[in-house]
Amino acid sequence: MKFLVALFVAVLVEAVASDCSCTNMKWATCDGDPCQCTLQFNKTTKQQIDCTKLIPKCFLMKAEMFLVRNNKSGKLIGGKPVETAFVDNDGIYDPDCENDGKFKAVQCNGTDVCWCVNSAGVRRSDKGDKNIKCEPVETYWVRLELKHKDVAAPDDVNKWKTGIENALQERYKLDKKLLSDVQYDQAGRLLVVDVKKPIGSSDPDLSLMTYYMEKDVKVLPLFQNGQPFEVSVEGSKVSMENILVYYVDEVAPTFTMQKLTGGVIAVIVVVSLIVIGGLLIIFFVTRRQKAQYSKAPPREMETLS
Repeated sequence: MKFLVALFVAVLVEAVASDCSCTNMKWATCDGDPCQCTLQFNKTTKQQIDCTKLIPKCFLMKAEMFLVRNNKSGKLIGGKPVETAFVDNDGIYDPDCENDGKFKAVQCNGTDVCWCVNSAGVRRSDKGDKNIKCEPVETYWVRLELKHKDVAAPDDVNKWKTGIENALQERYKLDKKLLSDVQYDQAGRLLVVDVKKPIGSSDPDLSLMTYYMEKDVKVLPLFQNGQPFEVSVEGSKVSMENILVYYVDEVAPTFTMQKLTGGVIAVIVVVSLIVIGGLLIIFFVTRRQKAQYSKAPPREMETLS
């Protein structure tokens, strides 16, 4: 009898231990009773996380950088919603995080090169040195440009909006009221989704949704169950094949020349060379004329008869 009781207890303990996992983060390591989960930032640092919520983007980027360094990771409508919107052209880096998982306003690359980021951790200034001054700036609006896979789909934008609302709420715990607009181009298979929160509000952190969604579409889901991101429209589940995210901050970014495209910079350089060349030509022509004038013989004075 004692043997059976011991065996039962052992099976029960093993069953409880097997339930110790992080449904919202497959990179997490979980153990203990009660169950506790952590993310590995480097060989000696682990960050405890709350697996009942989506994990802060800053923590996820640090964990992903650790995986990358150790070769353990795998990887007509639309456009900019406003002139100040910008995309994340820098990708992931090893960020500095606050204790609550928010990004510090100043980020550096381990050297003297530093820059300013928004609440989503996306660079919003030119790169400078460690003396750069940055203030915390909130991202209040994100535009998602989603291209769905080549399958039959209805043209009714209202049905798409309902499907997007449900998908964002069920998968990313995003309040439906934050979905401000949805546009759809059936020919291009393009969905444009605008998500906004009130200006001046720090909650919710929109980067939680965008980081998880970009992984869902471009790489592999971060969720433990590995289920893909799909939008249910008229009973059919539609998957996405590409995503582009625009960020709009409460304060416009401060990019300067480094933000210009190669074509614009080339035009500026050509115009500058033309102007400089013209000035040089004027200089040498004037100098030559002065030299000729100085070499001319003096005219003899006429004598009076």
